[in-house]
Parts: sequence; structure tokens; C-alpha cells
Amino acid sequence: MEKIGLVRTRDGKSFLVPFILITSLFFLWGVAHSILDVLNKHFQDTLEITRTRSALIQAVVYGGYFIMALPAGRIIRRFGYRTGVLTGLVLYGIGALLFIPGGRIQSFEFFLLALFVIGCGLTCLETASNPYVTVLGEPESSERRINLAQSFNGLGWICGPLAGGFFLFAGGGDVTTPYAVLGTVVLCIAILFSRVKLPEIGREAESGQAEASGKSLWRTTSFTVGLLSLFLYVAAQTGINSFFINYATENAGVSAQEASVWLSFGGMGLFMAGRMGGSWLMRFVKGEKVLAVCAAGACVCMAAVILMPGGAGWYFLLLCFLCESIMFPTIFSLSLRHAGTQTKQASSYLIMSIVGGAVAPLLMGLIADRISMAVGFIVPLICFMEIWGFAARYRKLSYLNSATLL
Repeated sequence: MEKIGLVRTRDGKSFLVPFILITSLFFLWGVAHSILDVLNKHFQDTLEITRTRSALIQAVVYGGYFIMALPAGRIIRRFGYRTGVLTGLVLYGIGALLFIPGGRIQSFEFFLLALFVIGCGLTCLETASNPYVTVLGEPESSERRINLAQSFNGLGWICGPLAGGFFLFAGGGDVTTPYAVLGTVVLCIAILFSRVKLPEIGREAESGQAEASGKSLWRTTSFTVGLLSLFLYVAAQTGINSFFINYATENAGVSAQEASVWLSFGGMGLFMAGRMGGSWLMRFVKGEKVLAVCAAGACVCMAAVILMPGGAGWYFLLLCFLCESIMFPTIFSLSLRHAGTQTKQASSYLIMSIVGGAVAPLLMGLIADRISMAVGFIVPLICFMEIWGFAARYRKLSYLNSATLL
């Protein structure tokens, strides 16, 4: 493959500064998502709720994506990427600060409300940031760009369980402090962004991307199948993260606090390394080929988790984080590749698909409560199988003119 600039166009225009600013946001929503996985076990213990009920934590956050994605897309199309980012940061900050009264009330329902507000804020951030990163340079390097930016999202996934595990398991169950700090930081960053001007970039100005102009997104097969794949990926990732600590304590003999450290440095460390390595690898190998290999590896890992619960399954569960690392940004970028001038609209629909994260934890919780935690991982196994199919057939899907799901 031809080596081209990461954040520089062929005519010499550089987007390095906006790329750095937007990439910092990926870290923030990584923290917000990953701390949820510690909250699951914490609320199970402190509020004495079942695993199925604790899965509502993910359900309300990812449900916010489904409800807010289209309004967020309208905001961005009308007022631009910068307004979308500011809206997201303000909602994120307010939701986090709601944990202060929530800590006094100790009501699970109030915590769910705060998390829903956070989810709406994250929706605006992702709806603006993901497509914005893909257009800060030449289209051919979009998969590399978004994987590099998402590497910092992986760093946030490391810090979230680490901070959450310290405050919730080692710090006497203090759920207020981490969210109070997070909310304050996020609102300060919102003030910074309110004083920074981000360049608006129209996809229609890009060469080679006009083929989708005037054509319905729903007749762009690579987009529609990518939409389903992204839904299933987020479902798989959220389900795995939500019950990682449960699997560790029930099958591998690891304490909840130790498991949170393993999730942070082990699982999320591999996750971040995979994204950075994937960004480098895609200089030489097409994104869809890397995705196909990773999806196949994730299928093997999930099969081992189900069939070999215990020490062996535990190691395969950790290895799965490496396999899934490049999936979200790569699926997202591949789905947008033929969206042309409808990139902002397509991004809204792709962000809506993140609602998959509300489904898998509930299904896995039901299976775990009725059969076993290990068997619950059949849900992400099925998801990874479809993702492998999307990657393996991507070249064919790109040439199809109808939105027939094969």
C-alpha cells in the first residue's frame, strides 16, 4: 500500500492541531465507559442487586446513544463539529456531578438518571469526534487516523477501572469522588473548547468521495452491514467488560479488587497496545483484512472462555481484549468510506448502533443468573462471528448497489 500522510492532505494542508485536540476527547469517554464495569460489581455488592439488574447501568448509558444520536447529528449538521463537542462536554460534566447528590441519596434509580445524562453527552462527543477524525487528512489514511485516536480511548479504558477499583473496592465504596473529579475536569475542558476554533471540513470537498452523493445511505451495502456489525461489536465489548470481574471472581478465583487491576492493566493494556499496533499495521495491510484476522481470534477466545472456564478461560478472556482492540474504529471507518457527502448523517446512525451495549449485558446477565457466567459469553461469540463475516466480505459489499444483508 502507498504510504501517505496521516493528518496532511496531498496539497500540503496540515490538520495536526485539530487532530490533537479532538483526540484528547477520546480519552475522556474511554474513562466514562470503563468505570461502568467497576460500578456493576460495586452496586451488586453495596445495593444488593442481581447481575441482571446491575446490567441496567450499561442499558441506560447505551440507551442514551440511541435516543440522542439523531439530535446530536442535527446539532452538528446545523452548527458544526465544535458545537457538537461543546454540547457533549457540558452534558457529560453535569451527569458526572449528579453523582454528588446521588452519593447521599444512595438510590440506584438516581444513579441511573445521572448515567443516562452522561450517555447523552458521550453520544454528542462521539457523533462529532469519530467522523471528524476520519476527514482530517486523505481518505486512504482514515482507518489509521481513527485507530490512532482511539488508542487514547484505550488509555482512558485503562485509567477508568484503576481509579474505580481504588475508590470503590479499596477506598470504602466512595462512588462520589471519582465522578466529582471527572465532572470538574470535563467542564474545564468545555471552557477550553469554547475558546478554540475548529476548522469545519465538508466531505464533499474530498476527492474520490462523491460517489454516494444523491444516493440513499440505505442502498449503500457496506454502510448498512457495517451498521449491524458496529451494533454487534459494541454489544460484545460491553458484555465482556461488564462481566469481566464476575467471571474472574466466579471462575478464576480472583478477588474483585485484583480483577479491576487486571481489567485495567491487563485487558485494557492489551486493548490500547492493539489499537496503536493496528494503526501502524494498516500502513501496509488493508483495514478489512486486519479486522477479519482479529474477529477470527476473538471467536476462538470466546469459545475457550465458554468451554474452559477457569485458569485457561481467564487467559483467553484477557487475550480477547487484544483481538477486539481495532474493531470499533475500523468498522466505523469502513462503514463511512462510501458515505460521501452524507458522512455526518451516516455517523449519527452509526452512533445510534452503540445501543447494542444496552442489549448484551442484559442477555448475559439473564444467562448467568439461570445457567452460569461462562455460558453467558456465548452472546459476544455470536457477535464476533458476524463481524468476521463483514470483514471477509467487505470488498464484495463495497461493489453492491442495494442494501441487501447477506
